[in-house]
Amino acid sequence: MRSYQEVRQAAQLGFSIDVNRATVDDWLRLPGLSIRQAQGLVRLRQAGVQFHCLEDVAAALGVAPDSLRPLTPVLSFCYYEEHSGTLPSVSLNQATVQQLCGLPGVSPGLAQAIVQERSHGGPYRDLADLQRRLGLTPDLVQALIYYLRP
Repeated sequence: MRSYQEVRQAAQLGFSIDVNRATVDDWLRLPGLSIRQAQGLVRLRQAGVQFHCLEDVAAALGVAPDSLRPLTPVLSFCYYEEHSGTLPSVSLNQATVQQLCGLPGVSPGLAQAIVQERSHGGPYRDLADLQRRLGLTPDLVQALIYYLRP
């Protein structure tokens, strides 16, 4: 969607974005949002913040609610209890070996390698950086995207 007119048309066709489950790509479908704003909203959600209304989203972005009001036809504010249907995730740059071992597909050896490389090479920028630094297969990284965040 490139305009607010397209937002209204999308809403008429039944398109909706659940703000408490939205991905960066979902947010970027909306006109007027930058990638940094989209990433910030997703990071807040991953940290456990739930948005209850348009004003919450506006406050998180540091903008006036009126600037987001044209998006309301496609924004859905659903409430989710903690851990209801959400996958547990750990911070790639803060997780201990024990926490990493608790994730599907992470062996004790891999967990140790993740922590050691982080200690020597500094924080991981993202999962692609993890893949490059440890030489992980695309299949393994694909499995880990649901459980690890930078």
